Amino acid sequence: MKYVLLAMVVLLSGCGPVKIARINADPSRYQNRVVHVSGTVTNSVGVLGTGGYQLEDETGKIYVVSRSGVPSRGSRVTVTGVVSPGVQILGQSVGVAIREERHQLK
Repeated sequence: MKYVLLAMVVLLSGCGPVKIARINADPSRYQNRVVHVSGTVTNSVGVLGTGGYQLEDETGKIYVVSRSGVPSRGSRVTVTGVVSPGVQILGQSVGVAIREERHQLK
């Protein structure tokens, strides 16, 4: 029983949000991996349910590319997605970004 409880604690501790600065500091570590980040939307652009937005936490900012709607500026969200280097938004390279699988408003 103790081992099952210990295993659950270890698994659940790895499921929390990653700080944006950690992703930006070492994008190769997170490349093509699913991450969870939380923060405030500082900019957003959407057309017909797709677009992108910039998410900021207390450590930094990162762009999020979405195909399932874009939250409005000032929204607090938790994002689950895959980290991708060299992403382009509206023809401009933005570097590291998250390709959103889903987001949830807080």
